[in-house]
Amino acid sequence: MKPPEIIETPRLSLRRPIAADATAIFEGYAQDPEVTRYLPWQPHKQIHETFEFLDRCVAGWDDSSEFTWVLVRKPDCQLLGMVALRVGQYKADLGYVLARAYWGCGYMPEAVNAVLEWALQSAGVFRVWAVCDVDNTASARVLEKVGMEKEGTLRRWIIHPNISDEPRDSLCYSKTR
Repeated sequence: MKPPEIIETPRLSLRRPIAADATAIFEGYAQDPEVTRYLPWQPHKQIHETFEFLDRCVAGWDDSSEFTWVLVRKPDCQLLGMVALRVGQYKADLGYVLARAYWGCGYMPEAVNAVLEWALQSAGVFRVWAVCDVDNTASARVLEKVGMEKEGTLRRWIIHPNISDEPRDSLCYSKTR
């Protein structure tokens, strides 16, 4: 399965990340402790960490293990965040991150919905799911806005190192066809 390298929405262009995106990612959100609070990685302290992350994004596309798109606002080509899709047998899970300056503008539901709809129309994908920390109400709201249903709480599911060294509970959402 190979997803499209570019997905268009009314306000955004989602495209494969490139090394030249490193500065915008690093300055826009990768070093922001508020943005990374509920993520499974710590804020980047040096830009080389962002370049290493982008190398992993390229490798994910090459081996079809994870497909990551950067969100670019169409009018000014501003990089806003990212959406990732990891495809397994008959299912896929997604994750996302958005620079704090763009929270509350509806960009993430727009981007997630585009990836979700593409995935559910793909042969062999019957379920798309995502998790978010039980305290991350904004992320839960994104999943609800795109029509994903809350399935329950996964106890001690994932470590968010910016909050705790121990696994935290996560809410699980999905949409099926």
